[in-house]
Amino acid sequence: MSDHKQDDSFRVIDRRPFTSEGELRKDVVEEQQREAKAEAAKAPPSPPEKAKAPANAPATGADAPKRLPAFESLVRMLGQNAAMVLGAYADPRTGQPMIDPDAARELIDMLDALHEKTKGNLAPEEDELLLDLLGKLKLTYVEMNQAVAAQAATQAKAKTR
Repeated sequence: MSDHKQDDSFRVIDRRPFTSEGELRKDVVEEQQREAKAEAAKAPPSPPEKAKAPANAPATGADAPKRLPAFESLVRMLGQNAAMVLGAYADPRTGQPMIDPDAARELIDMLDALHEKTKGNLAPEEDELLLDLLGKLKLTYVEMNQAVAAQAATQAKAKTR
């Protein structure tokens, strides 16, 4: 046996940014100030004569919004759910495509609202992803509605014979 003693103690470090009273901890405030100063030192000062771009103009260069993987995941999740209720995926229990036009319309409307409310605040890749997905989903939705209408018309004709 070795005479090496094992240390069974452990240390807990509180990394919460707020105190029990709900105020920012002093070390958190100091770190934020250090980060802000470091960031200001890195960024070159902008020339005062530079004209501001119009609000609806896309941002370029350093002003361009950065891609957020969480935003892209949100858009993809909503898109997959819409595709699922448009019949792109089979129900694992029945093996039949799941078709729910009302749910599809609601999900497409959510993506439309997301696009409208984030206009001018998206990275070019995010905007392209959202527009491409919306276009495909809307086209699929129209095609599905036409197919359902044609099937209903065929069934109605068959009943009258």
